[in-house]
Amino acid sequence: MWGFGWYTGCMTAEHFDRIIHAFQKRAPFRSYTVELVNGARVDVDYPETLVFRGGVAVFLCAEGAPAFFDHESVAQVTDASGQRAA
Repeated sequence: MWGFGWYTGCMTAEHFDRIIHAFQKRAPFRSYTVELVNGARVDVDYPETLVFRGGVAVFLCAEGAPAFFDHESVAQVTDASGQRAA
């Protein structure tokens, strides 16, 4: 089960899409972080820098290098204040 920032390997593609969609559509937009199970962090500071669908995401950093990740590689999603997604 996925909840409050911890990962047990059961996040579905649909749940991943719902979580990312919720963070992307907050008004006004606020930055958030996707932490991967390998410890890497993706800091999303503008909504246009991340595209997702079907449990897969592509992030373009300021330098233009893409980062690819999927629902199985996500440990947690937190907003700038550190609040975790449920």
